Amino acid sequence: MSRQGHYIGSIILKIFFYRERFFYFYDIFLIGLSYRIVSWINTIIMANTYTQIHIHAVFAVQNRECIITKHWKDELYKYITGIIRNHGHKLLVINGMPDHIHLLFGMRPTQSLSDLLQDIKGNSSKWINDKKFVRGGFSWQEGYGAFSYSKSQLPQVIQYIESQEEHHRKKTFLDEYKEFLDEFEVEYDERYVFKPVEY
Repeated sequence: MSRQGHYIGSIILKIFFYRERFFYFYDIFLIGLSYRIVSWINTIIMANTYTQIHIHAVFAVQNRECIITKHWKDELYKYITGIIRNHGHKLLVINGMPDHIHLLFGMRPTQSLSDLLQDIKGNSSKWINDKKFVRGGFSWQEGYGAFSYSKSQLPQVIQYIESQEEHHRKKTFLDEYKEFLDEFEVEYDERYVFKPVEY
């Protein structure tokens, strides 16, 4: 092949090379632009969204084991508080007993409740295991209870959660949990309700 042929061939290869590079960066530009457009649309939507959602969530240690001790429970509460805040929600109060936890928080409609609780339970259980606070593996019981309250009811709910130790001198967690289910008229199967544990 002549020198001119080699020259033309190299030009064609460069054209194809730069063409592929152009479309590569063009695709990146379009992806970035689409993310910006979606973000802009979400900002506009949320700017015109007004909500007041207060959730009281309750979940228990696997098998209702009483293993959350006073030596590290405050650290656990701080860690869970961080998870909630990182998702843009506002924690109002957190407290519990050695076998379960109560949370009351203001929730923004940017995330589903199930996703938030899954993140809280999954990340906190990993954190507990990494810290080696308990022997063996720690995990939360599957599922949770979640109940909504109006703003006028918050002081009463906060006081109730803050007084967990006092309440559980008189009643078990099972009794407490069933009272919530009955109060909010939530249908449940006795086979899947937490079994009683002595404190």
